[in-house]
Amino acid sequence: MLYQRGYFEPDGLITLTKLVTSVGVILVVSFCIRGMGRAENPTYTRFLATLQSAQKDLSPSIKQQLNMYDFEFKAWPVEYKSTVEHSDSNPKALSVPKQLTFPQCLLQIPYRIIAYFAIHTFGIRLIYPGTIGILQMVLEQSLLQGRSRLVELYHGERFKIETVDKNEIDALYISRRGNTTNGNTLVVCCEGNAGFYEIGIAITPIEAGYSVLGWNHPGFGGSTGRPYPPQEKNAIDAVMQFAINKLGYKPENIILFGWSIGGYTSTWAAMSYPDIKGLVLDATFDDVLPLAVNHMPRWWGPIVEVAIREHVNLNIIENLVKYPGPVFIIRRTEDEVICLREHDLSSNRGNHLLMKLLMFRYPCILDRTQTQLLKDYLAVTGASQDEFFRKYGVDDNYCQSLLQSYISEFSKSYPMKIGEEFGDMDKSRMALFLVSFTVL
Repeated sequence: MLYQRGYFEPDGLITLTKLVTSVGVILVVSFCIRGMGRAENPTYTRFLATLQSAQKDLSPSIKQQLNMYDFEFKAWPVEYKSTVEHSDSNPKALSVPKQLTFPQCLLQIPYRIIAYFAIHTFGIRLIYPGTIGILQMVLEQSLLQGRSRLVELYHGERFKIETVDKNEIDALYISRRGNTTNGNTLVVCCEGNAGFYEIGIAITPIEAGYSVLGWNHPGFGGSTGRPYPPQEKNAIDAVMQFAINKLGYKPENIILFGWSIGGYTSTWAAMSYPDIKGLVLDATFDDVLPLAVNHMPRWWGPIVEVAIREHVNLNIIENLVKYPGPVFIIRRTEDEVICLREHDLSSNRGNHLLMKLLMFRYPCILDRTQTQLLKDYLAVTGASQDEFFRKYGVDDNYCQSLLQSYISEFSKSYPMKIGEEFGDMDKSRMALFLVSFTVL
């Protein structure tokens, strides 16, 4: 266009040069004016002196002063470095990958090439839209206001945590130790695919009186990197090490709280730190593949499967069954993302997460009959679910006593053999009790 208008001819070049020079002069002058203004601003000079002191030696008093300012997070000093990579404690998987023949491997080469470029261009942004720069620009003011509220109202303290792969994680800690009944318990919040700790789920445990540690996925907010599974694992691992080694919480006083896709990092952390107090999963699914296939054109199916399984294999249930502690699952019955079919509760992938967990933990109770019973139970809500309890005469106290008796006589390790001698009716009652005990 510039060529067509003659800007590359001698007269045009002179005009273009004048234009570029004018813009350059304006930019230089504006930066100089900004620099002079900052140099004469006492608030900015105090901030700069505080930041320089913090980068040399971040003492508690300097940190307290630094926490009064909000600035580009890349300038924030690193306060904790994760130096040890936490390997998976139990690499055994529930499902065995399909073994492909040599011709099948050859046929998959084009799919793998396309899948690689798709995931590393637009794919990871579709799965984690919180990494999209435009979205972060739109949310910038909301994030600033949310962060300011957490700092000013709840006395939050911001931290920069470095992972073993050198990503920098933006985290914020709110201490309620000694101030509330639940204050000695730390809730580590793992946000969803477009969630940030500034405006995410952290407010729920805060208002319940817990101490809270929120953090942003790699590529979200002030965190660097990209939310591929290896970087996600290293991020939550660094956050957990920080909570234990820096903040001084014992694992048995830590609860993990995962929202939606945050269920992946929370279940991985639960699997890797099995002594934690408990795990709460809200609006979480069992496996990202069915959701990805459901939201893409049908002819993309083979490519999507290769892309997910080889690059973003967020198979949450594989992590969850390796955690031996208490689990509480919150379904979102109106959630349009984790339901494969709109307004069809039976297609909610949270149902699959719950069913697979119970089938692993109580294999003698959940046979074919009880599995179908639970599918029917989870496909309805409210009064319709209560009708199941009345129909089968479920007695919570009796079922609880059976479970406690088994644990006392044998152990509480999973999978449990309870129910081997039960009849169908007792199995159905226990299955309904276990569901009500685990899910909301």
